[in-house]
Amino acid sequence: MKLTIPFDNSFARLGVAFYARQPPVPVKSPVLRAFNQDLADMLGITPGEVAEQALVFGGNLVPDGADPLAQLYSGHQFGNYNPQLGDGRAVLLGEVVATDGMRRDIQLKGSGRTPFSRGGDGRAWLGPVMREYVVSEAMHALGIPTTRALAVVETGEDVIREGRMPGAVLTRVAASHLRVGTFQIFAARGDLKSLRALTEYASDRHYPDVTGPMGLLKAVRDAQAELIAGWMSVGFIHGVMNTDNCSISGETIDYGPCAFMDTYQPGTVFSSIDHQGRYAYSNQPDIAVWNLAQLATALIQLFDDREAAVEQATEIVHAMPALIESAWMRRFRGKLGLTSPRKGDSALIDDLLARMTAGQADFTNTFRALGSSRARDQFADPASFDQWAEGWQARSDSEPDRGATLKAANPAFIPRNHRIEAMIEAAVAGNFSPFHRLTRVLAHPFQDQPDENDLKNPAEPDEVVVATFCGT
Repeated sequence: MKLTIPFDNSFARLGVAFYARQPPVPVKSPVLRAFNQDLADMLGITPGEVAEQALVFGGNLVPDGADPLAQLYSGHQFGNYNPQLGDGRAVLLGEVVATDGMRRDIQLKGSGRTPFSRGGDGRAWLGPVMREYVVSEAMHALGIPTTRALAVVETGEDVIREGRMPGAVLTRVAASHLRVGTFQIFAARGDLKSLRALTEYASDRHYPDVTGPMGLLKAVRDAQAELIAGWMSVGFIHGVMNTDNCSISGETIDYGPCAFMDTYQPGTVFSSIDHQGRYAYSNQPDIAVWNLAQLATALIQLFDDREAAVEQATEIVHAMPALIESAWMRRFRGKLGLTSPRKGDSALIDDLLARMTAGQADFTNTFRALGSSRARDQFADPASFDQWAEGWQARSDSEPDRGATLKAANPAFIPRNHRIEAMIEAAVAGNFSPFHRLTRVLAHPFQDQPDENDLKNPAEPDEVVVATFCGT
């Protein structure tokens, strides 16, 4: 049976102002290391034979109907504007309309040099590819909007990073790869024709009920507010919230130096390149607002009455912190087993988080254990938790479904950093068993899986991961 993908490539029809046509660069010896059959079924892909999958998803065989291209965009990186970025190591094969009726991109990441590579090799190495596969699929299972992983192909070629690393290609699936930076580049160039076409395209594709550029801005704001609250609720730190990594669709995109917290510390930073803590856990809401302001600045260019547009955009952007706070409160109220809002809930949540910080408590395990005696064991001083729990019990005893609410809001399993690093180390040595175990367990993060309880454990002192890397 031949591998077939039902492509319908709407972005390619926008025209060459938005991309450079670029086939993937073939690799030496493609070997399929992972294939997401459930996702393939949802996309309507007929998978064909394993050997053909390796050729297609390694970039050696362009499937029928594909229209490969590298997308153009710019963006602010750590607050500094870079006037041209673009897909420097990725090729969009095309789009499909999946069985759920939603349009999705299929992209090869690590597929070789493009006109936007800026001197890079256009490749990826196996470690970050495996990390993105595991973490993006875990985020999907956690119910947080995200790009997804369809396949991993090892290339048989080395990539030079800190040393020689085995090369790999990730097949990534997204609602789209449109970013804030996609809008910024046309606004910066004064190309209002392309900016207007992009705005109409993004609205039609993602938010068909909105009207005009400000309608799009508001829709992106709302989606991003929910996304950030979702990240915070599971202790996720994106690590590189540049505007070129901020998706218009409201999905988590570009899992580079990302990580999940073990011990709750709001100032936690993992990214090896985030020297000032710009993208620390607690800063993510503010950065999301900053990124939205950059999108607003681009969209304002489409208006003749700039003064009125600035006023409207300012109102939309200034409303975002309250929206994030509301979504955050809903998420964290659920994490306490509370379904109906009451006065004092915010103080109750803040008090627990402050005690978790002081008590070196594990973020995931503390919330998962609420309602049992194991929660206090997460604290260096269990009495501190006991003092808080008195007020929580009084507040939550009237909740009829507290236990079910707690279990539905608090995962038992997350992709812990030390487990990811151990999985990568094993994969580089040719052992993919830890990878398959992680993907299997993390596909059901809210279920008790007693045989897998060791995956709940935070890192031992000699396992602690202090820095993560983007892999470029």
